[in-house]
Amino acid sequence: MPLSDTAIKNAKPRADKPYKLPDEKGLYLLVTVNGGKWWRFDYRFAGKRKTLSMGTYPDTSLKQARDKRDAAKKQIAASVDPGITRKIEKAGSTENTLAAVAKEFIEANRKKWSASHLAHIEQCFERDVFPWLGNRPLKDLSAVEVLATLRRIVDRGALETAARTKQFIGQAIRYGIATGRAERDVTADLRGALPSPNRGHFPAITEPKSLAELLRDIDVYGGNFVVRTALQLQPLIFARPANLAAAEWAEFDLDAAEWRIAADKMKMKDAHIVPLSKQAIALLRDIYPLTGSSRYVFASNQGKKGNEPHISRESIGAAIRRMGYQGQHTAHGFRTTASTLLHEQGYHSDMIERQLAHAERNRVKAAYNRAQHLPERRKMMQSWADYLDGLKAGAQVLPFRAISG
Repeated sequence: MPLSDTAIKNAKPRADKPYKLPDEKGLYLLVTVNGGKWWRFDYRFAGKRKTLSMGTYPDTSLKQARDKRDAAKKQIAASVDPGITRKIEKAGSTENTLAAVAKEFIEANRKKWSASHLAHIEQCFERDVFPWLGNRPLKDLSAVEVLATLRRIVDRGALETAARTKQFIGQAIRYGIATGRAERDVTADLRGALPSPNRGHFPAITEPKSLAELLRDIDVYGGNFVVRTALQLQPLIFARPANLAAAEWAEFDLDAAEWRIAADKMKMKDAHIVPLSKQAIALLRDIYPLTGSSRYVFASNQGKKGNEPHISRESIGAAIRRMGYQGQHTAHGFRTTASTLLHEQGYHSDMIERQLAHAERNRVKAAYNRAQHLPERRKMMQSWADYLDGLKAGAQVLPFRAISG
């Protein structure tokens, strides 16, 4: 006797085991011990007994289940196994997701990219894209969804990462278009939707491979030794160039591994502490025999007027230009470099902003942040210096991880 909607609604679970309510032509309802109601279709194909799931009740009605059964029977009559057809359809839908297409795009370019760029793009997708958009079919992806995902990155302060992630998503979608799995690049609709990562308009290198080349060029810079030392120190501490150029020996406590800058020398008029890595301390000890008897770390008699007590901030930028990086990087750009890469590695935005000595509008919160973040900033600065050493050495350096606690 065929099933009825009333019989299905009245079916109650049994405590001992699941049971079947048969309909007709192989279709039945499986009632589980926890009350679930599952449509099943039993059939034979190539001499073997098989079962095909038809959905759950009430999401799939009695009529819909019968229609699915009839469609499956037509396939069987045409010597097509409906179970195999289902698997092919599922595989096809999986292959058309953003995650599948992006991974395929990465594999297609793996041999072309540097190890650092490959690690960076994989991390962007795995951390910032796949958790929210990975399972979305490419053809159904909307600009609104992509923007919502990118705004999560913006909200943690990683503006450069958001811009790059948008670029990576667009590249994956265009690969999907080329392989017939998408029709248009929805990231094109997001032009101007994200805040600019270059608020100060200072060119900056943020790609690890290019950064490694710059660091190596600095180490072999053939100009003034004092300027070269300032160049070597700036990536490690990413201070404002004016503060670095005017740094005084009295501000440094090498035993405590700190550079303390007075409020009247800071742009935001707020005293600032820079934790010093072992590498930074080594550079300062190297230059001490030359300038230690002077007030300034980067003492010089070669200023614009010939009588400046220390190198000018323009001296550092001029050296970078002489090395061939005009339009690509500046002395101030090291701040963007550090901010971008530290954000990408998961360090808290408050801690990075504090290290950059950016303004904190709430003065109470500012004082709290100074006290709370100093131990963490010490660890961050040492980890950052070690990372830069690895880049310079040419190692296949994967993105370093934020150190907690």
